Amino acid sequence: MKKFFGDDVLLSSETAKELYASVKDLPIIDYHCHLDDGEIAKNHSFSDIGELWLAADHYKWRAMRLCGVDEKYITGDASFKEKFLKYAEIFPRLCGNPLYYWTQMELKMIFGISTPLSADTAEEIYAKANEKLAGKTVADILKQFRVEYIATTDDATATLHNHGKYGETSVCPTFRPDKILGFDTAAMALLAEQHGAPLDSLCELKKALSERIAFFRSKNCRISDHGMDFLPLPDCGEERANELYAKRDSLSSEEKHELSSHLLYFLAEIYAREGMVMQLHFATFRCVNTKTFALCGRDSGFDIMRGEVDTDALVYFLDTLTARDALPKTVLYTLNPACAPALATLSGAFREVRVGAAWWFNDTLLGIRRQLEVVAEYAALGTNLGMLTDSRSFASYARFDFFRRILADLVGEYVEKGEYDLLAAKQLMRDVCYNNIKGFLAL
Repeated sequence: MKKFFGDDVLLSSETAKELYASVKDLPIIDYHCHLDDGEIAKNHSFSDIGELWLAADHYKWRAMRLCGVDEKYITGDASFKEKFLKYAEIFPRLCGNPLYYWTQMELKMIFGISTPLSADTAEEIYAKANEKLAGKTVADILKQFRVEYIATTDDATATLHNHGKYGETSVCPTFRPDKILGFDTAAMALLAEQHGAPLDSLCELKKALSERIAFFRSKNCRISDHGMDFLPLPDCGEERANELYAKRDSLSSEEKHELSSHLLYFLAEIYAREGMVMQLHFATFRCVNTKTFALCGRDSGFDIMRGEVDTDALVYFLDTLTARDALPKTVLYTLNPACAPALATLSGAFREVRVGAAWWFNDTLLGIRRQLEVVAEYAALGTNLGMLTDSRSFASYARFDFFRRILADLVGEYVEKGEYDLLAAKQLMRDVCYNNIKGFLAL
């Protein structure tokens, strides 16, 4: 029996260990996350491990709900210590869940603790972790994990005053206009204020969006992001879009979809012109428990994957942009893994398109491995862009180690069976774990 979370965890062969060793100390480029740039700028220090782990991590919140923990200890007013103890109590039930791997890896990598977390060990681990955490700041965590680049996720109207260089880490914004494309009243009012004129016409809205992109670019923004419950319809054209915008306060859901799609075509053309990467996150069914959502708010663990995804709509969107010579570099993320093969084959038809990291419910041991296998079989594994955190927790940088071990084990299997060259495998590991995304973002 192997040692509990020993140095060779997830590595099933000597070749896998060798491949992992060749990349384990590479810097990290986190090209999509939800970290608080204010906490980076202030160099925030954490009151205890409960705050570090449970202040904003909806993965852990969802697991606690699954195991029957009262909401008081999840998003309620219990202390962070009480929340930590409740998480420790349910933790042994998470066999096979990525949280089990991440939690034990975070304990080991950040705090030097190899003890299995449970109700019996919770008090001891809480005390030891807090002793290590005392005086440790966000900057210390970023330095420990060799984080070179962070792309935060920012509303189109964000001020971006916290972005810049902190130690060896560049913190850059990502342009995310979801609220504007959803015609959120407050977001539209703020955009009009920043624009300095009412958004009375579609032309004015497009001018305002163009100005915001220029502002983001001045802050070293290289990436846009769209979190979509829809995939774009064929472009309705300028005349129809103007008609729809004129009655924007009374649009049906179908008409809003039509207008949002037109705006996405418009934005994609700017991204291409500006050399920005376009990320599309889709196949989400958000806030499905309306009663609990009303109590806890967004991003609290009440989103699920869509049962069906119309990947054909993506083809029409990308093909139209290609015909216009306006397709930016594009990264596609699906919450429903069933369409991953379709995305991988699609990426072979459009030169600038990549399949993104296994996203959200898919960043599990088997989910990441399956996604890598799909990319290997239907696209080109050596062009994969590697891991990202997609997280609100600074402890989540342990996920890069999780990914590198899974990749090393997968590629190591090909080498062990005599199906792949070891030197090529080492180069592929370095490319997937670091070189590819650095080149893709032109860092």
